[in-house]
Amino acid sequence: MKLSLSYKNVDLREPIETEVAHHLGKLEKLLKTYAPDLVQVHASVEKHPRKLAYAFSLNLSLPTGTLHASGDGPDVRLSVKNAFVDLSAQLKKHQARVRRDYQWKRKRAVPALVER
Repeated sequence: MKLSLSYKNVDLREPIETEVAHHLGKLEKLLKTYAPDLVQVHASVEKHPRKLAYAFSLNLSLPTGTLHASGDGPDVRLSVKNAFVDLSAQLKKHQARVRRDYQWKRKRAVPALVER
């Protein structure tokens, strides 16, 4: 997996990198089916200039599509967590669509009408 981080108005980079590495480890479990060379993650962190808030955005490029997620919060760790939770939900839904799970879903049998 290729990772690129970009920062805007952010001083501390080590806590962001450790948090991103932690969440990428969890995300790699969902990405086992893809070749590591074909998966690219671009993340950007931005601190709002007038208030104490951080914006974290993620772009995940897969051979089957591209997913985008973002997270905002008063803390860097919270914004990173929000973005990765959103991205993992999108990834699960995307993989279900690629596998065509909707075609394999069993339909319930309609109960026969019994006359009395």
